[in-house]
Amino acid sequence: MDTDEFEPTAKPQELKDLEVMSIEALNTYIAELKMEIERAEAQIASKKSHRTAADSFFDKKSQ
Repeated sequence: MDTDEFEPTAKPQELKDLEVMSIEALNTYIAELKMEIERAEAQIASKKSHRTAADSFFDKKSQ
C-alpha cells in the first residue's frame, strides 16, 4: 500500500515576479527559500526515521 496517496497535496504557489525585485530583496528571498528547504529536509529525515523505527518494530514482531 502506497501511503503517498493519503498525503495532502499542496496547491502550487504562484511564482514571484523576480524582475521587479531589488538585489537585496532577491538575496533575502533566496535566504528564505534555503531556510524552507532545510525545514523540508529535516521533516523528510524525521519521517524516514519514524518509518525505519516502525518497520524495525513490526519486522521483529513478525519473526
